[in-house]
Amino acid sequence: MNNTQPLSQDLPPLVLHYIFDPLCGWCYGAAPLVDAARSVPGIAVQWHGGGMLTGEHTRTITADWRDYVMSSDQRIAEMTGQPFGDGYFNGLLNDIGAPLDSEPPTTALLAAEELAGKGLEMLHAQQKAHYVDGKRISEAAVLRALAEDIGLDATDFAAAYARLSGTATQKHIAESRQWLGMVQGQGFPTLALEFDHPEQAGQRAVQRIDIGPWLGDVDGWKTQLTEWAEQVAQIQQETQADDAAEPGCGPDGCELPPR
Repeated sequence: MNNTQPLSQDLPPLVLHYIFDPLCGWCYGAAPLVDAARSVPGIAVQWHGGGMLTGEHTRTITADWRDYVMSSDQRIAEMTGQPFGDGYFNGLLNDIGAPLDSEPPTTALLAAEELAGKGLEMLHAQQKAHYVDGKRISEAAVLRALAEDIGLDATDFAAAYARLSGTATQKHIAESRQWLGMVQGQGFPTLALEFDHPEQAGQRAVQRIDIGPWLGDVDGWKTQLTEWAEQVAQIQQETQADDAAEPGCGPDGCELPPR
């Protein structure tokens, strides 16, 4: 699948789009891949919170929910090596009635990003709080504590959180779901690469990635991303060289291309 969209001069050569939800177990499983991508030269990570448990899909923890997610989480742990703590398995999942609402943690991500560009750091803190420590990350008090843990001023965070709650967060979620549809993603997490289209000038190509082969293989993932970044850089250099070689034309005629 390869979609195109108009070229924006503000975008870096290679963007990794990460469509996720803070309460998605498989997104937690993919977290090491996202962290690794941030360290690869030439790649920028852009995140999109998709609101998996929002609106009519919000819920509370029940015995049935615990049974449903336990087997999935154990499989995630086996495939990815991500730790699930006793506070989660024997604490939160037994906390009948605890809220599961993706909107508050998504608002916290937006606030952290706006204040200090720390949206992904906040996500990491939320995932650890939920899946390891067993905390209720759908509650504002927990999110405020996490904001302080990642170095944000409590007062500034509270103000940004209040301002971004509601309409701004819902707009972000709607735009994230548009991205999910555009790349033909089937759920969370979905990752896609965006880059200058090699054959259509002025357009960006977007290619969804199946990350299955790299779950639990961070080194292999980084190697592949590095190769893709180098390929995109090479294409960009060749395009620039071709543009430079074109004859320049002015009011008195056209120059020959350089030999």
